[in-house]
Amino acid sequence: MKKIIATILSLTTVFAMALAVTAPLKASATSGTLDLGLTYGADTGLGNTDIRTTIAKIIKTAMSLLGIVATVIVLIGGFKWMTAGGNDDQVGEAKKWIFSGVIGLAIILSAYALSSFVINQLLAATA
Repeated sequence: MKKIIATILSLTTVFAMALAVTAPLKASATSGTLDLGLTYGADTGLGNTDIRTTIAKIIKTAMSLLGIVATVIVLIGGFKWMTAGGNDDQVGEAKKWIFSGVIGLAIILSAYALSSFVINQLLAATA
């Protein structure tokens, strides 16, 4: 019974979000002009920079923060290894921390490279 209620609730939520997104587009399309919200930045004082540039800056900032977190994880693993005092269990746990941090760094760097490539290609193709 709980699964059925959760499924109905999630489908209702998805439908409501889809309706909320498409209703303004349909209303503006029927009025003759299609307002895509390009002037909202100037109207609110938030700036007029291209949305792709703004998204690129947000992604770069998020990836930088994730890189810092992964580096801290590696440092925690190194600290645990240095303070293990020869205990094999603590050394094994420290190796797991370091390995997890290195894998996280690899994932973050590859995601950064991929997103940077995609955004640069989008900017070059539409400029």
